[in-house]
Amino acid sequence: MYALNFYSPMVADQLRSGRKSATIRLGDKSGKYKKGMVVQVLCGVRFGARERVFEAVIDKVEVKSLAELSPREIEHDNPEIRRTDEMARFLSQLYNREVSTEDIVTVIRFSQILNGPVVQGFRGENDLF
Repeated sequence: MYALNFYSPMVADQLRSGRKSATIRLGDKSGKYKKGMVVQVLCGVRFGARERVFEAVIDKVEVKSLAELSPREIEHDNPEIRRTDEMARFLSQLYNREVSTEDIVTVIRFSQILNGPVVQGFRGENDLF
């Protein structure tokens, strides 16, 4: 089983609330993560205990330069950031190296797998049939 690991405790809250539904990883990760793959979403410190937040299915894997990211893609990764230059600074801190808008990143979109039936668009008893 593959995992998406997140090292910040703040991310766990964003994941649980649904505010974070993507991760932007430095480099081409398309060989590791594929659309339709089921992964464990984990939070915890590097080389330490991790908390299982939920299982997720990967909806989309896209490789592009950081400059090509849309504000929406950035927001799905980090609700506090909208611009590519801010994302470059954030990734530089995360990876402990200088990241520019020319660097290649992988956008991994995912959806939580819920236990039990999922009802979408239900508005009332007339919508049952």
